[in-house]
Amino acid sequence: MIRGDNGSGKTSLLEAIVYCSVLRSFRRVPREALVQTGASQARLRCDLALGPRAIEIGVDIEPPGRDRAFCNGKRVNGPKALLEVLRTTLFTPDDLELAKGGPAFRRDLLDDVIEGTRPRLAGERANLERILRQRNTLLRQLGGRLDREATLTLDVWDERLAETGERVAVAREEVTAELEKLTQEAFGALALHAGHLRLRYARSFACPLIGALRAARKEDLRRQLTTVGPQRDDLEIHAGNLDARTRLSQGRQRCVALALRLATHRYITGVTGARPVLLLDDAFSELDEGTARALVNELPLGPALLTTAGPLPPGAEPDLVLELSDGALL
Repeated sequence: MIRGDNGSGKTSLLEAIVYCSVLRSFRRVPREALVQTGASQARLRCDLALGPRAIEIGVDIEPPGRDRAFCNGKRVNGPKALLEVLRTTLFTPDDLELAKGGPAFRRDLLDDVIEGTRPRLAGERANLERILRQRNTLLRQLGGRLDREATLTLDVWDERLAETGERVAVAREEVTAELEKLTQEAFGALALHAGHLRLRYARSFACPLIGALRAARKEDLRRQLTTVGPQRDDLEIHAGNLDARTRLSQGRQRCVALALRLATHRYITGVTGARPVLLLDDAFSELDEGTARALVNELPLGPALLTTAGPLPPGAEPDLVLELSDGALL
């Protein structure tokens, strides 16, 4: 357990650990925000003990250039090599957005699971984002006017988007189906008598995607953006036949979000055979005592770091308690 007042650096510490695994901030901030004011770069170092193996991960963040990541001094490209030695599962109070926020939060959850369990698809999220940027840029440049040359160019981007988008959507559908039972079990333990929980991946388009893009071309030209594709899909969640986003209390929504995180942790452990490091960033602060105790009982085995500005959650027994003040461990 890492205890410290608000602003002492608890979230920054967990953010650094996550960054050493996926080269991305879980706070969805630009890389420039990760560098201390007045400094040109940020350096992260993470020492791991994996049984008899000692591994050092190093990451240099130097905007606007690309991150430089190292594993035992050897340069690695992208998070794939880092995920082989360090995986994390993160709980934060902001996870409430998984249940009540917009579709992007839930799509990101599915994409994170795909990146962590399906190496061959690890780059599809970045490919999809790049293709969408290029296609949307073209649509804005056309200004609603379409000649023969522009049609041919748009056809090329449609084909690329359809190919990548179908792979992303299919992978998300498969992961949703595999997560559902695990999420049901965790939700049942956290929220007694709340009803059966169901997950459904809802596409914004009918198969095949190439046909949906062609059908939406006139509207895309008018709005100057891509209106169909996996970037518009959602993960629908119902508990007891109630839409989790609009019909559940905030307490029940928080249980939904916690259940999703527990389910992804167990799923990744089952697929990879390695337990992710569990990171709980003030995750108990807004839970009632019953739910907090139930969450402690549901926490999976393995290494865990829990941050708090208050007392220890009921039932938790840490091996070590550290005090954090002004960015330094005491």
